[in-house]
Amino acid sequence: MGISISHGVSSTRSATTIANLGQHLAHTFNSGEWREVVELFGGGFADSVSIPPRQAGRIGVLLHRAARHRLMLADWGDLAVVIGNAASAAERAGENWEWS
Repeated sequence: MGISISHGVSSTRSATTIANLGQHLAHTFNSGEWREVVELFGGGFADSVSIPPRQAGRIGVLLHRAARHRLMLADWGDLAVVIGNAASAAERAGENWEWS
């Protein structure tokens, strides 16, 4: 299944790719931060979700920070940046960030 992510992610990503990114993110986040993103990256994403702008902005900050973490592999960090940029763009536009 391909997952579409609004606000700048140019192509769909497989659910497996998103879950694999989640495994890498889990190593860079504390438990509270992980709870903020587990709905998207925990491997159970199967529907659509609409994330309010403020929450999208927070997720963008977390993804950008994770991308720079010493435990994050470069390729996964690049994907975290792409998705984090989309989250930040949704916040700046004052629009919900859509995943479907």
